[in-house]
Formats: sequence, C-alpha cells, structure tokens
Amino acid sequence: MSGFSIDRRGLLGTGLGASLAAGLGTGASAANPAPLAPGRTKADFAGAMKAFRGVVGAEWVFGDEEAVAPWSKTYIPDPAHQYKPVGAVCPQSVEEVQEIVRIANTYKQPLWTVSTGKNMGYGMTAPATPGQVVLDLKRMNRILEVDADLGTCLLEPGVTYQQLKDYLEENKIPLWIDVPTVGPIASPVGNTLDRGVGYTPYGEHFMFQCGMEVCLPDGRLMRTGMGSIKGSTAWQAFKWGYGPYLDGLFTQSNFGIVTKMGLWLMPKPPVYKPFMVRHANMEDVPKIIEAMRPLRVSNLVANCNLMMSASYQLAMFKRRNEIVPDGAPLDEASLKKAATANGLGMWNTYFALYGTEQTVAGVEPIIRATLTASGGEVLTAAEMEGNPWFHHHQTLMQGGLNLDEVGLLRWRGAGGGLAWFAPVAAARGVEAERQTALAKEIVEKHGFDYTAAYAIGWRDLHHIIALLFDKADPAQEQKADACYRELVTRFGAQGWASYRTGVNSMDLVAQQYGEVNRDFNRTLKRAIDPNGILSPGKSGIHP
Repeated sequence: MSGFSIDRRGLLGTGLGASLAAGLGTGASAANPAPLAPGRTKADFAGAMKAFRGVVGAEWVFGDEEAVAPWSKTYIPDPAHQYKPVGAVCPQSVEEVQEIVRIANTYKQPLWTVSTGKNMGYGMTAPATPGQVVLDLKRMNRILEVDADLGTCLLEPGVTYQQLKDYLEENKIPLWIDVPTVGPIASPVGNTLDRGVGYTPYGEHFMFQCGMEVCLPDGRLMRTGMGSIKGSTAWQAFKWGYGPYLDGLFTQSNFGIVTKMGLWLMPKPPVYKPFMVRHANMEDVPKIIEAMRPLRVSNLVANCNLMMSASYQLAMFKRRNEIVPDGAPLDEASLKKAATANGLGMWNTYFALYGTEQTVAGVEPIIRATLTASGGEVLTAAEMEGNPWFHHHQTLMQGGLNLDEVGLLRWRGAGGGLAWFAPVAAARGVEAERQTALAKEIVEKHGFDYTAAYAIGWRDLHHIIALLFDKADPAQEQKADACYRELVTRFGAQGWASYRTGVNSMDLVAQQYGEVNRDFNRTLKRAIDPNGILSPGKSGIHP
C-alpha cells in the first residue's frame, strides 16, 4: 500500500491567482469566449462551477480562459481552434467524483474525463465537443495495492508509470511494468482505457487488465469481475467474473468513469536479451513481416516488435534540416546516407528474448536464422553499444522509462505538431507493402514526410504514422488537417480503419465501423447516461 500526497496545483493549471481574482465559474473571457455546451446557459455553467467548488475547494476548479489554458494545449491539427474545454475540475477521491457527477446531472454540464492527459498525438486533455469541463483525475494518484506473489496491482487513474516503477524499485519487488513511449508522465489506467500498447510480453495493455471500479453516469459505483463479491480475494486475479464481460465497455468509451483498475505485472526474467534487425532498403517491408509473423504467432518472440523506418528514428533525435535543406523533399538517398551514418538501416526492427540462460540460448539460433534469411543484420547490445536508438528500445523492452520520442515534435520546427494515425491490418507482408505505398503517396502529396513504424502484434499490424508538422505555421496546420482526413478516408476505403484516434477524427473513424455499431453504442449511451454528461463525442459516441 502506498499513499501519495503530491501538491499538483502547479501541474494542473496556471493562472490560479487570476482565476480567483476573476471569479471562478463565470465562464471564459469576454475577449475570446469558449462556447458552452449546446442548450446550456451562462447561469447553468456558473451554477455547476459553484457547486463543484463546494465539493473540491475553489483552488481545484478552473473556469476562466487563462486558468483553463493548460487543458487546451494540443499537438493535433486544429485549424479552427475548436477543441477547447470550458473549464476544469480536479477531485481527489472517489466520493468527490460521485458528487461531481451528480452535480453535472443537475446542471446537465458535460464532463470530459482524463487521467494524466499526456496522449501527445491524440489530443491531450482537449474534449471532442464544445462546452465540456475537464474532469482531471491527476490528484487521484494512489497505488492501492501491489501483490508481489500474484504479480498484480490496483491503481487510481492519476498514478503514472514512473510512480509505479519507483514504488516497485523502492520496495525491491521483482516485477516489471510495461510502458508506452512517454511512460514517465502517462497513466497506466489511462493508457489501458485507450487500449494502448507497450513493448514487453505484457504489451497488450488491456489484455493484462483485471478488474475495475467504475463511477456510473448516475453516480453509483460498480466493480467488475470478482470485485462485487464480498470477501473475494480474486478481483485482480480472475478477469471474467460471471455473466457478460463488462470491462471492455469502459475502454475507448463514455459509459463510466474508471476510478480504480487492476493490472498484471510481469515477473522480472532471469535473462533479458534485446536485438535489432537492420534492413537496408525501404522495399524490404514484406520480407520483414513474413519473417517475423511465424515467430510471433508461435511466441518464440514474445514481445510486441517495433519495426521503425529510418525517418521516424532520425526524427527522434535529429532535426529535418540536418538531413535535407528546408523546403527540400526528404529523398531516399539523403535519408539512407543519414541512417547509415547513425548506424541505422532503412527499417530497424526491435525485439527481445526473455527467459533463462537455457531457453534464450535455445531459441536465439532459430530466430537468427529466420531473420538473417530475410536479408536483415541481427545485432545485439554488443554491436550497438552507445547507439541512442538501440538504447531507447532496449530501455522500453524491459519496462524502462524515457521521453526520447518527445523529440519528434521538433522535426519541422518549434511549433510542435503531431497527429498519430494508426490503421490496423492483418500481419501479412503484402498488406504492409500496400499500406506503405499508400501512406507515402498521401503524406508526400500534402508536403509531409513518411515518418512511420509498424508494431507487429501476434497476428496484426499497427501501422503507426506520425504526421509531423509545425503547429506555429497556420498554413502547415491547415495542410496537416487535410492530410490526416485523407489518410483516414482512403485507408478506411481499403478496409484499414484506425484502432485508436484523436479528438480531431473520432466521428470520422466511428463512421467507418458502420451504422449498426454506432446505433448500438448510442442506444447504450442513452440508456445509462440520459443527460449525456460523460464525455460526449468520445470515440464518436454521442448522446
């Protein structure tokens, strides 16, 4: 059990003094008013904010433009500046969350729930529709339980990966966490609810989730799985409980607010050995996928592989104008020259072996033979010592933490524009080859670079395209918006829809999954949240 009492006011918002001076709950500034939710009046909004202050204290409610600014920052293309909250409220306990939900129902004030809100290329804390108050759960940051024998934990949504890792190390518990790329500042609960992935054998985060506590839209609390059984010791041990499996309903949705979540943690293996496979040509895509798929399906390679293009890798630590002059296209010859100079191939695939000395020694020759036959150079830490890209992936694949990929934001300038596009396909070489060609055609048509990677799952591919632009340049932001929409539309027409998307495209992606799916979600939403107060628009689900 671990309790934390970090004062996060400095992290949660700026302009606190200005907020108090201006009178919280009065709405945005007259100069640049943020729109209220449809049908709501200033009096409704002011009444809700006043009531929120009565629950959490005035210092944790933010209602004017300056104070709300930290929750308005995004990296996604938003040329119309439409993804802005109208306020923020920061509870510290489940009871406060329940009371806030009851107040929101009274005033019909929609709430946009976030854990730590560090989802860089998906919209951060910005809501999908106007007039929402951000329900920021950062202050709910307690590690409630870690069971070293079962390898489980129970967390509140504001806990970060860094906090959990520090706790395990401080208490000498031999368990690993599994992290996304911006792990130090991100939330395990938030990333799992968004169905994010990591890089150890526990990388499918939702697969290793077990048990939730959820505040429903009427303010009642529900525990999933074995959590509703009095005296049960298996809440974090047995996923399914009895009857319909409910946990999935609360991922990528707006049907409830998850206030506690159980996760499984990976036992630290006796041996961890990371590898990189370097391929020399862009055209090697299908050979890599065909070689890696049987290794993944058979679980000889147990972790989610990242197959990184040279341009994505270089963008982490270099600026674009270090490779080609400003305004020039990122041609393949320049890219290959820069990659070679930095010990990289045009594709760089990272995986690791986990086990005992005997099992790793037994499996390694099989894997080496398969990947060498695909034309790749199989390299280990011995050959790649000092290489920052290898070090980055070596760290991630053992649940380590770094913020190296934040460097992507500076690829095209200081303005920091990034939108992730993540279409899914079956793990077949021919599909990856077609996807690569289509993505290059679209991004280059709009004047951007193909900075992409593939995450090779057990039987699937996540094509992770980082659309990088300078958000300080309005013309680039407008082009990035058009480019992103064309990516979603044309990939969807080929059967490659996104598994996850930002607030700028949630409706667009939801449409691709069909009207029957949308009607089902809408029916659920209206039945359990008749006032539409929880995150309207999340994943394209509207009241």
